Amino acid sequence: MTMQRDASAQPPPAQTSAAAVQLPARERAARLFAETRRQKREIVTPEGVPVTVEIADYGERLTAFMIDFAIWTLLTLLIYIPVLSLIGRTGGSLIAISIALFLGFLIRNLYFIYFELAWQGATPGKRIVGLRVVDRSGGPLLASSVIARNLTREVEMFIPLGVLLAGGQSNGVMDWSSLFIAVWLLFFAALPVINSDRMRGGDLIAGTIVISMPRRALLSDLVEGATQFTFSPPQLQAYGAFELQVLEELLRRPNQADSMQVLYEVCDKICHKIGWKDPVPRRDVIAFLHDFYAAERAYLEREQLYGKSKPDKYTQPAASA
Repeated sequence: MTMQRDASAQPPPAQTSAAAVQLPARERAARLFAETRRQKREIVTPEGVPVTVEIADYGERLTAFMIDFAIWTLLTLLIYIPVLSLIGRTGGSLIAISIALFLGFLIRNLYFIYFELAWQGATPGKRIVGLRVVDRSGGPLLASSVIARNLTREVEMFIPLGVLLAGGQSNGVMDWSSLFIAVWLLFFAALPVINSDRMRGGDLIAGTIVISMPRRALLSDLVEGATQFTFSPPQLQAYGAFELQVLEELLRRPNQADSMQVLYEVCDKICHKIGWKDPVPRRDVIAFLHDFYAAERAYLEREQLYGKSKPDKYTQPAASA
């Protein structure tokens, strides 16, 4: 199939892929097992390029959430303690509880919304685990989507859980409201299990999915060797790390007719995006893309050293001091 990587393809003897030769057996086996266990989905970027992404599995999402839960709980306690001690001395227990609930709601939602907007779909927990929220249709991650998916979490979990915990005893009588809330919580907890893209309710409403970012090291075969094309810094500012990863995946596909047609289209789109004036001959398309990949990677790594990360092309460059 076209979507398979070079490690699993069998190239012609005369054009053996350098990447396939250089890959250690351990890494080839790791990629094989990773591909078989991960759910994949194809999204189409605004440039019209189909990209295969790996859907985050349940364990990864739970781990990321628990890390975030620990962080914002700690932040909440740091604010709770002085506020509640101050109010407690005045005897306003009801006011203290109301303020505590409001602060919990505010900190919890601002935490997720702020980081997913500032870090392009990643919270500290997601970044540690290697996850990211992206638009399901391949477009930019909008602020409205981030806000919707996180506020929906309140309806899915936190509000029903708070009502359930505050319900009290029913003296042995069936409490239908508590039973309904318990079923509600179980349904939304199981929702990622019963849909192929592992989306929770907030993802369904916001039009987002959570993907696993590739962890493997970028191999040197795509950046070594003499360059035929050179690019200026303004041209390299057009794309980010996500687009660089997409380009790497495309360059690692087997050299078949349909994949070559995709590379031709990608080359044309890159030339248009960066303002490349000279036409690129078809025989030089792969060389052009390899050189652009190497230059873009070096540029992004250099910017990262100065704290100017660019997760994708929608992230605006930081203003110079």
